Amino acid sequence: MQSFFSKGNPYNNEVIESFHAIIKKEEVHHRKYYRDYHYAYLSIFQFIESWYNRKRIHSSIDYMTPNEFEKKALLKYQ
Repeated sequence: MQSFFSKGNPYNNEVIESFHAIIKKEEVHHRKYYRDYHYAYLSIFQFIESWYNRKRIHSSIDYMTPNEFEKKALLKYQ
């Protein structure tokens, strides 16, 4: 997916665009439908909190999970 802005632009939204693409590819498109808005909200929240932040590794943070990266950063500044 190409970013809407050029490289180096302070309004570059590349990371969030990638995040949205991953949610669509790995969660939303695997379901035929959501019963309602509340169910969709809870399903996506659960995907982010149980898989995306805890188990899925990210190349942009040296192939760690976001939780691991955050713990490492906190230890560095203590």
